[in-house]
Amino acid sequence: MKILVTGVSGRIGRIVARRLIFEGHELLGIDRRPWPDAPKGLKMFNADIRKRPAENVFRTEKPDAVIHMATVTHFTSRRAERNRINLGGTRRIFEFSAKYGVKQVVFVGRHTYYGAAADSPLFHTEQEPPMAVSTFPELADLVAADLFAGSALWRYPDMNTCVLRSVYTLGPSRHGTLASFLRGPVVPAIPGFDPLFHFIHEEDAAKAICTALEKRLNGVYNVAGPQPVPLSTLIEVTGRRRWPIPEPFLPRALGRFGLPRLPSGAMAHMKFPVVIDGAQFREATDFEHDYDEVQTMEAFRWA
Repeated sequence: MKILVTGVSGRIGRIVARRLIFEGHELLGIDRRPWPDAPKGLKMFNADIRKRPAENVFRTEKPDAVIHMATVTHFTSRRAERNRINLGGTRRIFEFSAKYGVKQVVFVGRHTYYGAAADSPLFHTEQEPPMAVSTFPELADLVAADLFAGSALWRYPDMNTCVLRSVYTLGPSRHGTLASFLRGPVVPAIPGFDPLFHFIHEEDAAKAICTALEKRLNGVYNVAGPQPVPLSTLIEVTGRRRWPIPEPFLPRALGRFGLPRLPSGAMAHMKFPVVIDGAQFREATDFEHDYDEVQTMEAFRWA
């Protein structure tokens, strides 16, 4: 099968690419970032997914399937740029896919779609609304991209569309939203709160994406890894030190003293858990993670 991966130069994108090449697929990749040591078997295109050169890839190469991973977070881009890439880019990818006869699209989203709040259920299912719009406004563009991808289920009924909402990734690459939060020697915590953090090893995240493609899933699925752990345990096992800071003073401390720089919406995620129910994905694919929560945390710590 000829597969196009957008955002292929990202850490998870690289793992996905290597898995697909190993499985014998013909692989195409689109990314604005270079990948100098890209594996043999990957045909690379340095292009913006919103522009005509990206459309030309669809027109000339005629991929059978697309894995769309070219989204960004508040850690890497400013708000206006995030909106253009996440929502604008996602819209273009689905339009190109429908126009040029792509049979299957896998959109890789995030479990933070559900938002963190005091009155949220402990386990979020796929049917729940996107509360992140109100609890974490900086995620609004990612939520919008997720909703647009989901609308393709009825907008383009002849094309298989799979929306994956995956928990945080963690692993030896030390890249990603959770890795950025844990990057320094000390990690901020709000006294009186010790929320559960749900994450998956980056190799297992790539495995889940490839599995969704292989099983030709059509619908919205949560991708959960091993059991979640309290923030205090996450900090301890990854070799960091917990720094309790009263909530009123936390915004002033972030970005200083070795602490991560976080937007205001992230405060809710330091108080309340975002844990998802991945039963539907497991039932549809027989997916099992290869790394438990301790192995995942240690892989990050000792990388």
